[in-house]
Amino acid sequence: MKRFFLSTLLFLLISSMQSGELIKDYILWYNRPAYNRGGDFSQTVSRGFPYDEDWERWSLPIGNGAIGACLFGRTDTERIQLAEKTMGNKGAYGIGGFTNFAEIYLDIHHNYAQDYKRALRLNDAISTVSYKHEGVEYQREYFANYPDNVIAVKLKASQPGMMTFTVRPVLPYLHPFDKEQNGRSGYIRSQNDLIMLEGEIQYFHLAYEGQIKVVNYGGTTTCNDKEGEPATISINKADSVVLYISVATSYQLQDNVFLLPNAEKFKGNALPHDKVAKCIRTATKKGYERLRQEHIADYQRLFNRVNFSLTDHIPSITTDKLLYQYRNGKQDPYLEELFFQYGRYLLIASSRPGSLPANLQGAWNQYEYAPWSGGYWHNVNVQMNYWPAFNTNLAESFIPYMEYNEAFRKAAVQEAIKYITQNNPQALSPIAEENGWTIGTGATAFGISGPGGHSGPGTGGFTVKLFWDYYDFTRDKQLLKDHIYPTLLGMAQFLSKTLKPQQDGTLLVDPSFSPEQVHQQTYYRTKGCIFDQSMILETYHDLLEAARILNKKDPFLETIRKQIDKLDAIQIGTSGQIKEFREEKEYGEIGQYEHRHISQLCAMYPGTLINSNTPEWLEAAKVTLQKRGDQSTGWGMAHRQNLWARAKNGNKAYELYRNILTYKTLENLWGTHPPFQIDANFGATAGIAEMLLQSHEGYIAPLAAIPDKWEDGSFSGLMARGNFQVSATWKASNIRLILIHSNMGEVCRLKCSKKAYITDSKEKPVKFKVSDSNIIEFNTRKGETYKINIQED
Repeated sequence: MKRFFLSTLLFLLISSMQSGELIKDYILWYNRPAYNRGGDFSQTVSRGFPYDEDWERWSLPIGNGAIGACLFGRTDTERIQLAEKTMGNKGAYGIGGFTNFAEIYLDIHHNYAQDYKRALRLNDAISTVSYKHEGVEYQREYFANYPDNVIAVKLKASQPGMMTFTVRPVLPYLHPFDKEQNGRSGYIRSQNDLIMLEGEIQYFHLAYEGQIKVVNYGGTTTCNDKEGEPATISINKADSVVLYISVATSYQLQDNVFLLPNAEKFKGNALPHDKVAKCIRTATKKGYERLRQEHIADYQRLFNRVNFSLTDHIPSITTDKLLYQYRNGKQDPYLEELFFQYGRYLLIASSRPGSLPANLQGAWNQYEYAPWSGGYWHNVNVQMNYWPAFNTNLAESFIPYMEYNEAFRKAAVQEAIKYITQNNPQALSPIAEENGWTIGTGATAFGISGPGGHSGPGTGGFTVKLFWDYYDFTRDKQLLKDHIYPTLLGMAQFLSKTLKPQQDGTLLVDPSFSPEQVHQQTYYRTKGCIFDQSMILETYHDLLEAARILNKKDPFLETIRKQIDKLDAIQIGTSGQIKEFREEKEYGEIGQYEHRHISQLCAMYPGTLINSNTPEWLEAAKVTLQKRGDQSTGWGMAHRQNLWARAKNGNKAYELYRNILTYKTLENLWGTHPPFQIDANFGATAGIAEMLLQSHEGYIAPLAAIPDKWEDGSFSGLMARGNFQVSATWKASNIRLILIHSNMGEVCRLKCSKKAYITDSKEKPVKFKVSDSNIIEFNTRKGETYKINIQED
């Protein structure tokens, strides 16, 4: 059977690379509707309210980057909970926060159902509901179309004239305008076949609008717009019905959003009416089937790039039962594949060019005040959101964060000046831009903050690592010139001015904080904590490499060349650990022993300076990982998973992955902090890719951290630095075949401990040389695919 399975994988691997199709279906499915008991205002969770357990655990998410919808699949009254990422109110900290846009209810009145099934198929990003009621089969289909920015819903019955229901939208959390600036106005009106939702958020004078177009095939519709009654459209005895939904606000991503006072951020912006109306008109004109086809083609162009297969078995039980069994020791590899691909699905659904980046909840939120504001937290969370962007072949998904970052850059220069003036005034330059830019932990779609309080300047270096990875995986020199180099340069300029000379000749950040680490009941303030120092070191290394590639001669580069050897960024303590604080001797004598952050190892992942070429640091990092422990938040476990993968310990990385599925995954496979946060999904997906393929040490290393449990398997389409697309199959944890597609034509360096035979796409042998470290090196041509057959001993 194993030989048959491997042969099948070999065939499917090559076929999937050629056809761009996935090996198998990946489906979340359930045999009952989601519960819907509503929000509970008595519970405040992570500064967010009202808590809605059923929404978090059971609803299924669809999204197109800008709009996110959560589907309940109910047969009595369906709930479509709608979010739009620019829809913000005052938020938990007064700098704006993600808030619910609307609830759309479909009053269907089927109070019982037979043969019920609701599903979300990741292969085409379409959610479905099917059941029987009084002998009639009913079906629903939902998808979020990115090209035309609409959500489409189709309802149909197996018999003519059996679709009867009412569309009843609700604007949640309406409050009179008040001195606390918590007000939200809104009204709903219906006319003929169109329902319009309009209003304003007081805090920003932010206008919003949504439209629902009802297209019925057969039957009749009745519009109710009577004063004092809910605005609805009722459909009676139709054969099928299509709903087109689009929403927007007057938000425009530009520097004024981050520079102007709240009341002026969107002053003069166009109202969203024309934008929403155009989306509805376009969708209606195209029609459901064409929108569906375009949606699938657009989505699969991204999702189908990567395959990951451990089994040819697809379980027949529901997803919640599959997860329950996994929690209780019956670990099905299909669920491990499904969770990996679900992370890629969620990233596509919450981060597309033209939208805001994925936030703390991706693109989904039913709260009035989202937990932690639903913003962009720069001491690990927003970075983790984009860790799978590059190695799982979704580089385009990073564009929204790059655009967001560049929009707040002028405000970030002001934050840099403020920080330097307060903490190191003698380093302040009279030329504003020469002070660089910075970003602290807290940021939203409406404002940013500078470092300090509980996370130091290293948050900026931590952030620009994403930009360097964007270049390193794509090797796009125009991108490097236009975006990456200026970003690195500005951050390095700021970081250089946070350093103060010490008596021992080192340069240390002062003040310095290891993110959120507490000692004696207060955030611990120090000089030169490892996080801050190592993130500066990473930034300096990346900037100098970028300057070398572009042949840049900026005078400032000499400054960092003089500073770089004085950072003393990594230190080892008496416990054999990577220190978190310079004054620490034994592990844990300062701060919380098992703290959720493990910031002292960010130079190991997502950074690259702690690696097998620095064996003392690498061994000390393993000590830190062991002592920090595995129990943490969902995202905390995901960071540990990636770190163990970088340590080449596949079994330990796999144990963390299992822990995430067992303890930090909800029934709809959302990750939880708790409460629900999207970063655990993204971090775990990145961790799987890191276990399967690494490229941070100057060569491609397939199966760098493969666990013993994954004896046989395959992957295709994962990305390595240098813009190499890599596929592989293995048996008994040994590689049998590697395919490498060269997108840029660079020299390929591949770690391979056994004899190999390389051919190109025409089966012609390819010359290569082998180093003492078992690194195969060969020249490639842009657009060519190379097959590396591994010979058995």
